Amino acid sequence: MYISSCPLRVSLFGGSTDNPFFVRKYGYGSVISFASNLKTYITLHEDKLGYNVEAGKFIINYSKREETQTIDSIKNDPVRVVLEHFRASPVTISMTSDAYSQGSGLASSSSYIISLIKSLSLFQGRQITDIDICKLAYQLELKINPYCGFQDPYGCGIGGFKRIEFFDNNTVKYDYLTTDLFDFYDAHLVFTGITRNSKTVLKDVSLNIEKSKPLLETVENAYNELKIGNYDKFLDLINLSWKQKKLTTPFITQNPIIQQIDSELSKNSSVISHKLCGAGNGGFFLVFSRPNTLRIAYPLVKIYPEPLGVVGRVL
Repeated sequence: MYISSCPLRVSLFGGSTDNPFFVRKYGYGSVISFASNLKTYITLHEDKLGYNVEAGKFIINYSKREETQTIDSIKNDPVRVVLEHFRASPVTISMTSDAYSQGSGLASSSSYIISLIKSLSLFQGRQITDIDICKLAYQLELKINPYCGFQDPYGCGIGGFKRIEFFDNNTVKYDYLTTDLFDFYDAHLVFTGITRNSKTVLKDVSLNIEKSKPLLETVENAYNELKIGNYDKFLDLINLSWKQKKLTTPFITQNPIIQQIDSELSKNSSVISHKLCGAGNGGFFLVFSRPNTLRIAYPLVKIYPEPLGVVGRVL
């Protein structure tokens, strides 16, 4: 059996500047994000005499169960594109996560793809570096979502709190940041109860990509404040970035429940800063507060940076 895990990434600044249309137009994009302690998990197994070997079936277990004899009939998009790339023989794959993953805004599709690439590369005896896994994951995810941003795979597959820069020559640069911020403030994910498909939001952002340009300056300002330890200003800039993000497309807060929660968080005295994760209109809000002071009537989980990215092992 082959087991792998990959963090879900949490983006603080620069979402949309990693959009391939933005990087192509302006030559550069940048985000500040961290690989979180919440992860996706893959187990992969080929039986000795059973559904895989004898019946020739692929068995895929997630919130549903699929049994099929061909890869192209697999309905789970991340699984299908990875198995196609590896030209995999029939196997059994089980998928699970530490948090609601569908439409979460935490790049769960990228995380699952990376986890699965790791397991399959171990299964087939292939040597592949973590950064090459991220590169492959991005290429495969574009087959599912042509508007996928660079930060999703490159933020999940490589651990830590970091600034990531994207260049139009396909170069990716990492700058690892101190995690002292998380010693002074708590970070929580607040679940909205809303899941969505990000393609509608991302497509509209791509069609009006010039509206995302102010976000790039805010990334730079936040990076500079973090480097000198001005954490209060850094968190203030999260609120500014969230306001700028909402101006890029009305789809980000189109859902009335998202609007309601956003308003409540803005008025909550225990919340220092907040933003919606990912493309928007569902998933999780990221909330920063003083230690042990957050008072909010929604499901939440405390998070922190995970130093490791994708990992895998053989049992």
